[in-house]
Parts: sequence; C-alpha cells; structure tokens
Amino acid sequence: MHFFEKFYKISIAFYAVFLLYLMFFGFGRSPYPINIVRLVPMFSTLGFVKETILWKSIFINVCGNILMFMPFGFLGIVFPKLNDFRTLIINFISAIVVVESLQYITRLGVFDIDDIILNTLGVAMGFFLYQFIWGRSIHKDS
Repeated sequence: MHFFEKFYKISIAFYAVFLLYLMFFGFGRSPYPINIVRLVPMFSTLGFVKETILWKSIFINVCGNILMFMPFGFLGIVFPKLNDFRTLIINFISAIVVVESLQYITRLGVFDIDDIILNTLGVAMGFFLYQFIWGRSIHKDS
C-alpha cells in the first residue's frame, strides 16, 4: 500500500490535468456556436444510447464518464478529510459543477447534469472500492 499511496499522490494531479484537457479540448472539440445546458437527468444519455448504433460508442461515453472518475474516490489518500464519503461527494460535486460551468461559459462543452451524475457515480464507486480494498483504517495514524 505504501508504494500505491506514493504513486497516487504523485499521479493524481497529472491525471486531473489530463481529464481537464479531455473535457475542454480532447476528442477534436471546437467551441459550440451557442451555450448549451442540459438539466433533465438522464435525458441526454438515454437519447444518446437510443440513437447510437455502436455499443463501443455507448460504452466509451457512458462507462467512460463513470470509470474515468473512479480514481478521485481515492482522494482520501492525499486529503484525509475526504475519507468521509459525504465530505468527498460534496467536494467533488462542487468541483464538477465548476468544471461543467466553465464548459458552458467557454462553449467548449455542455453543462450536462448527466455528466455530473455519472462522474459522481464514478467517484462513489472509486471510494467504495478504496474502502473495500484498504479499509477505513488507512489514515488513522495520520
């Protein structure tokens, strides 16, 4: 676990920057001509699944939004206060709302409630995986 903690502490900041790059510039993004907000939960995701023929595209979009955020469920390694699920989720939702808002403002993405839901689900899954594997006693001596 000691090696993993060191590796995580070093790599999570780079990973966060990489994800921000993907969210604003990746996948050949260019600015939308208008600002777009999607506030009806799961409406755009279900529409995407319904209209998409390739399962690979569905997996990349839906599961990617979950899996790519799982590493943030381990943030308690870096910030012991985030070993509390509620604290982690509140902080993460606050941060992802800021990112989604910046996507809206810059038009380099869409403010989409589905992204917030799926990304938060990923963080929650990562948190429970972290707790399952290493337990709650990781930072008792910290």
